[in-house]
Amino acid sequence: MLVYEFKLDGNQKQFAAIEEAIHVVQFIRNKCLRLWMDGTNVSKNDLQTYCAVLARKYPFASRLNSQARQASADRAWFGISRFYEHCKNKKPGKKGYPQFQHNNRSVEYKKTGWKLDDDGRHITFTDGCGIGRLRLVGNKKQKIETFPVKDIKRVRIVRRADGYYCQFSVKTERNVFHVSTGREVGIDVGLKAYLTDSEGNTVENPRHYRKAEKKLKRLQRMRNILAALLEKLPDDLKASEEAKMLRSAADHKVYNIVHLIYRSKHYEGHSKDYEFSRLTMEDHWRAGYHDAVRTLRHEEVLERPSHLEGVFTFDLAQASRE
Repeated sequence: MLVYEFKLDGNQKQFAAIEEAIHVVQFIRNKCLRLWMDGTNVSKNDLQTYCAVLARKYPFASRLNSQARQASADRAWFGISRFYEHCKNKKPGKKGYPQFQHNNRSVEYKKTGWKLDDDGRHITFTDGCGIGRLRLVGNKKQKIETFPVKDIKRVRIVRRADGYYCQFSVKTERNVFHVSTGREVGIDVGLKAYLTDSEGNTVENPRHYRKAEKKLKRLQRMRNILAALLEKLPDDLKASEEAKMLRSAADHKVYNIVHLIYRSKHYEGHSKDYEFSRLTMEDHWRAGYHDAVRTLRHEEVLERPSHLEGVFTFDLAQASRE
């Protein structure tokens, strides 16, 4: 299954229609969940049938495509079935009792309710929500139009911070043919070196984060110096066009950067590079939580930097391992 994603380009009226469809999905999902809570022996088929009842009872729900309504019921049943599975397997702790949704961000169509243009640059949503025809903006190498329509199993609209996106789930098989070289090379990923192979060759750690942090410190130092210099200028120079342009780049902002880096336990060996079981990941998550708690015990983490750089870096492993 391949997933192609495009950003949607439309007007405010169309985006408002998308929001309405997203709210209808959340409404149907929560209604199906309420049916399960209030009833006994409610099955997945009962939730699917209940979608038609909701469509007849609420006119705004009937405007959403029927398969999109069923997909909303499937979302509710997924949470219910997962809760049943956890109870059956006697999972320790909370079993994940289904909760009502308050922040839904997507609406999912299946085989109907949408039509893709032949050029693959526009998509039209044909149900009663009034979304209409939208332009698809994305990587030109993603040629969704080359796939048969029958292979597109799902179309989902997702709301993100920077706009709305359309995802196409395509049923396909990817065949990659490798030519054997007759050699076997082992690779070990480390901290000092990015990786080391069995032949002794190493690739140095690019340290993108450390370089970006150093760049931020230098840039913020120059901004603070520039802001201090502009304050010392006479009034006639402050009103000049050059000073106005420099003022846009100058600021007295400050930053607190906290490093939360997982440190390997003494009992972890080479398996840490490939052992990602649920138990191991929960152990890592607990370590991250406890590191965050230890960090917040230090008042200096929340203090505003007072030095010229305006950037304060706090490394838990170096300063406060308890």
